[in-house]
Parts: sequence; structure tokens; C-alpha cells
Amino acid sequence: MTAACLMTTYQPLALSFTKGLGTRLWDQAGREYLDAVAGVAVTNVGHSHPRVVSAISEQAGLLLHTSNLYSIDWQQRLAEKLTQLSGLDRVFFNNSGAEANETALKLARLYGWHKGVEQPLVVVMENAFHGRTLGTLSASDGPAVRLGFQGLPGDFIKVPFGDLAALDKAHRTYGQRIVAVLMEPIQGESGVQLAPPGYLKALRQLCNRRNWLLMLDEIQTGIGRTGQWFAFQHEGIVPDVMTLAKGLGNGVPIGACLARGKAAELFTPGSHGSTFGGNPLACRVGCTVLEIIEEQGLLENAKRQGERLLARLHAELDGEPQVLAIRGQGLMIGIELAQPIRDLTLIAARDHGLLINVTRGKTIRLLPPLTIDEREVEMIVRGVGRVVRGAGN
Repeated sequence: MTAACLMTTYQPLALSFTKGLGTRLWDQAGREYLDAVAGVAVTNVGHSHPRVVSAISEQAGLLLHTSNLYSIDWQQRLAEKLTQLSGLDRVFFNNSGAEANETALKLARLYGWHKGVEQPLVVVMENAFHGRTLGTLSASDGPAVRLGFQGLPGDFIKVPFGDLAALDKAHRTYGQRIVAVLMEPIQGESGVQLAPPGYLKALRQLCNRRNWLLMLDEIQTGIGRTGQWFAFQHEGIVPDVMTLAKGLGNGVPIGACLARGKAAELFTPGSHGSTFGGNPLACRVGCTVLEIIEEQGLLENAKRQGERLLARLHAELDGEPQVLAIRGQGLMIGIELAQPIRDLTLIAARDHGLLINVTRGKTIRLLPPLTIDEREVEMIVRGVGRVVRGAGN
């Protein structure tokens, strides 16, 4: 088998998996690996969870697709559950995180239009990542992902992440043209960067005063990753718009854009749509994932095991010259290195049976399933410690 027919958008390891169960994956030779990436924060309830498998199998035998020309019972059930958990009012279902963020950006444009703003602006954060479509790429930061795509659509103001003074300066400069702020509560792709404590709460208050929409990209942080259903709940606020994907489908493609208040009333028939978005299969799986997280207490487990993993990594790696910082919340943890380590993910997999991710060249990102236990935490700590110390020798 050859990859010659695939576009060269990825540089995958020479490693292919044939089976997954819980926190483990097996390659073509039958070797077992501990998955500390979870498909980049996707398989939150673990691989091949029997209830997810059952939901997929049964629904595939009943009905996969009708289109949104008709009511979809599972779509309505999932929307009801998501609004109940989040405190937002309405949901639009997509097929991916980038589509969910495009939906949010369209809401911001409509919001500005209803306010009579001819050229509305959205404030975004430096080092942000919101997707690979032209619109979400324009809202993202980083020369590597934007190279060759000049002339990106959309008007955005980029400010430093966590800097409230920069938002005040933006308001003084652009005034009423600003209609919304879009941000990740924790910046995942830029190395698991946490906002200062109280920042989200202060930003919520600022958006209230300025009549801006607060739009949170919870594609990576949502669905229990940080130990709450959504990261904004750690600060006791509610956004006007929130986007979800990744963990909502546990591997089945689905995205969602939630809104409340005025933002939830902006779309009218014909103003947005999706052929596949919210199909019966994806939404039934989404409902099943939420039930599993609730019934198995996975929010508490993510919080407890995340705290343990963070503490054990500090104990293992503090003082290592290669390690600049260890940070995170729940089961979303970054280990920032002094310099890039060549073939780090390959070494971890080949020598230690551990699947990790490296983002921005030198930050190890750990995103294990929410089901991990204490023993698996120790396995991750030992494997990461050996990789980092081995690279420093």
C-alpha cells in the first residue's frame, strides 16, 4: 500500500493502527500503545466504547441521512442536552470545528449588520488557531499555517492573549466597528496557553459594557477536557456564542455552534445551512457520549487525574534543563521545551509505546482520554520523563 495518491498535507509517522480499546491502540504488528493524544482531544470516552459502537451500529441499520428538510429527532435531543449543560439557548450543527467557527463568524457579521455597522470587526487573539478554512485561517495566527494564502477574507483585530488593556486600546481605535471577541479559553495549538485567572470573567464584563458578542472556541477544551463540561464554567460565566466539535462525536465527525440571547435569534430560514450537519448518526453518537461522561463521572475523573498528572510531571521534570514550563488544566497539559527535539513523537512511540503530540515545534501536548486511571498517569509520566531526559543526553 502507498500514500502516493494522497495530497502531502500531513507528515504522519510510519505507524498505522488496526484496533483501539479504551486508552490503548494496537498497530499492524500487534504492538500495544498508550494513547495520550486521543486523536487530538477527540476520543474522550476512549476507543471503541461499547455503547458508542452499539449506537453507531444500531443507527446505521435504521437511518443515516434525511437532510435538514425534515425534522431530526436525535438532533433535537442533542441540542436540548447541550443547551441544558451550557446555559445557551440554541444550536446549529455542523460537521467540523472549522465549520462551527465559520458559523460563529457569520453570526458576528449578522450581529453587526443588525446594529447598522457596515464594516464589522471581530477581535481575535495572537497565537490563536480556529481552523483551516479561509475565514477561520484569517482569524488564526502563525505564519506557518497562513503561508501562501495571502488576501484572506474577513476583518480581524489581533490582540495579545490575556491582555485586557489591549482590548480597551482596540475599542479606542476602532470604536463601534467592533462587534465581537472570538477566543479559545485555553490556546491548544499554540502550546496549551492558559489565560490569567479572572480574565474570562473580566472579558465577559467588558463585552457586556461594549455590547460585543463574547464567542468562545471550545472545540478542544469542551466536552469535559478541562474537568468541566466547558472551560468557561471554571470562571462562572456564559458566552454569547460557543463552538464545539472534537470530543462531541468521539471520532464521528460533528461540530456545533451554540448561541444565546440576541445571537441565538440572528439566523433565519435560508441564512445558513449544511447538507450533512446534524444527521441522525452523528447526533445519536453525541447524545451517547454525553450520557457516558455523566454516568461514568468522567468530569470528576478528568479533574482528578489531570491534577495528578500535572503534579507528577512537575515532580519528574522540574529542574530538567530541557523543560521551560509545565502547565495545563484537567487533561489538557503542555510541557514547553527549551528547544525542539527531533523525532520526539517517533521516539516516544517506538521506544516507550506512548503516543504524544508536539505543537509549535517544542511543546509536548498531552490530551489523553477522560477515562485514564492512576496507573496510566504513571505510565505517561515515566514515558515523557525518559523521552525528555534521553533527548538531553
